[in-house]
Amino acid sequence: MARDSLYGEDIVWSGGPKVVTVPGAFKLIAVVAATISVVALAFAVVIATGLGQHVGSLLGFAAWTASLALAAWRVPLWFRSAARYVVTEKHVIWQRGRLRRSIDRDAISYAIIRWNPSVPGVGDLVLERVVPTGALKRTLSLTLADVEGPDRLWAIVRGLTPSATLGDGSRPLAQRLDDGERVLWTARPWASRWTPRRIVTAVGGVVLAIAAVHLFVRLTPPIARVLRAHALPPVTAGVLVGGVALAVLLLAGVACFVGYSALLRPWRLARATRYFVTDRRVLIRRGTEELHLDRERIAYVITAPRGGSARRDVYLVLDGPQARAFSPSGAFGGADEERLVPMFTAVEDADTATAVLHVSRISLTEAREAA
Repeated sequence: MARDSLYGEDIVWSGGPKVVTVPGAFKLIAVVAATISVVALAFAVVIATGLGQHVGSLLGFAAWTASLALAAWRVPLWFRSAARYVVTEKHVIWQRGRLRRSIDRDAISYAIIRWNPSVPGVGDLVLERVVPTGALKRTLSLTLADVEGPDRLWAIVRGLTPSATLGDGSRPLAQRLDDGERVLWTARPWASRWTPRRIVTAVGGVVLAIAAVHLFVRLTPPIARVLRAHALPPVTAGVLVGGVALAVLLLAGVACFVGYSALLRPWRLARATRYFVTDRRVLIRRGTEELHLDRERIAYVITAPRGGSARRDVYLVLDGPQARAFSPSGAFGGADEERLVPMFTAVEDADTATAVLHVSRISLTEAREAA
């Protein structure tokens, strides 16, 4: 059996990306930068041919944004393609050339799996370690991107023999349990949370939408006058109209994306979320994302009222080597709708969930009533 060159430990598993994909954020950057580059180039053509002015700065800006779009589209592919992943007796290692990151297998608190919807059986495995909150709050995680069967790899990291049902993200989570594991409690959230970040995002979407309408209203009359006066050649006039339309569409598209992220996406995520408590683990499925948490990592739970309804939020406070994660707004730094964190949101049967977990419970409802 091969041994790792740094730790001198036996290698249990090794591999790399099955396919190489571009993260969604980089795709968005590439699309926006490419659109801005086309708009700048269109305005440069209009100014050069219609007004006879120098457009060196505009051409330079267009070239820069085009380079940014190309880099956002290709650099992640180049960087990820050379990555290698190793699981030893005690560590999980990510390595690319001389770059090397590792995490102690015993210190891993939970794992997040993000399935690739376009490539069956492939996804990202994110290993998270519990950290204290407050002044020492930080994130310790290791991402193994684009691995084949990330749930099978997570079983190996946990020291188990993967069951035959693992490796297919299209199967329901309850059908991909460990051998002999059984579900004790399940529920789904009945509402999505209006966090400060979500409110700010919604306001930003409204501002961008107003800006798109304002830009369209301000530019339409002068462009119409130019077209009626035939001051520009037909091709140049077409380039001008296309550039302005593309700029307005870009601003409107960004406004729609921001508005969707604040208004519709949290609601859709809540509908796609399901919570499971088994005799061994806590599992959360949200669309193509999954959270896998061993119950032995849970120190205690906190239940908090959900407005004036009977539904409550359940925060799982995790324990780890020399660190305990605790925060009134979430076990890992807040109820961020974008991140999948170890908590149950707006569940109706919180008492049963806490009773099944067999850990100490702190009820903020009872504490407020006593106060």
